[in-house]
Amino acid sequence: MPRKFLITTDSTTDFDAGYIKEHDIHMVPLSFQLEGKLYPDLNAGDGGDYKWFYDQLRHGAMPTTTQVNPGDARDFFEPLIKEGYDILHLAFSSGLSGTYGSMVVAADDLMAEYPDCKIVVIDSLCASLGEGLLYHHMRRLQDEGKTLEEIADWTEKNKLKVCHIVIADDLHHLQRGGRVSKTTAIVGTMLGIKPIIHLLDEGKLIPVGKTRGRKAGIKNLLDTMAEKFVPEENDCVYICHADCLDDAQAMAAEIRRRFGVKEIYINYIGAVIGSHTGTGTMSIFFMGDKRQ
Repeated sequence: MPRKFLITTDSTTDFDAGYIKEHDIHMVPLSFQLEGKLYPDLNAGDGGDYKWFYDQLRHGAMPTTTQVNPGDARDFFEPLIKEGYDILHLAFSSGLSGTYGSMVVAADDLMAEYPDCKIVVIDSLCASLGEGLLYHHMRRLQDEGKTLEEIADWTEKNKLKVCHIVIADDLHHLQRGGRVSKTTAIVGTMLGIKPIIHLLDEGKLIPVGKTRGRKAGIKNLLDTMAEKFVPEENDCVYICHADCLDDAQAMAAEIRRRFGVKEIYINYIGAVIGSHTGTGTMSIFFMGDKRQ
């Protein structure tokens, strides 16, 4: 008889605390530091105050983030192993964090110590609700009775179909993270330039274009979605936002109109990723024929 298994992930899936509790999601939290104090990502535990976090950014705060280290990863995995579970873990993109590497180190150490257990760690090459969307499909396969190995195989074959299309608003946070130059940040802010960002197959974010003004930027996102969207593979679409809910809801309505998608999940960008995007960022995540 096959061992029971859990599909676990980390807080950069950007699910809200209610969704996490409803679906009994086991996730390891990344952390952020603000004004000398270390906090777990906002969806950890009972969830945090997203508006408080983004108000801090609007007033000039520059938080830093902390990846999961191998000790944290071990502390996360070991109690689940002792309960008799094998684990399939979906990790934050290795192109954006060292967390995946830490999870692999901990998994290898624990499997040597507990030879009857299996821990498979997958580099999602995804971020935010793109990682969350991939997790959603993995859990659905588990509900259908697929094995750990079958789900891991499907995930490896399909993870690069998860499209991430982003419009950024706060260029100064992107400049701090090395996504745009200082000159671009200053001039772009003055002219109302909004960069369009995609996630590459390597799991790294890169600007691929720019528009002048928010309205044109949102139209660009939807037009790009139309080029890549695969209707039969999208029972749901995810949208995340950095405290611009009205824009996210308007975009969801347009997606329903243009693409006929009935299920759309909207949530905030969490503090770990939001520390690097700043306020006003918005992203669409869906299954496409290819990412690039």
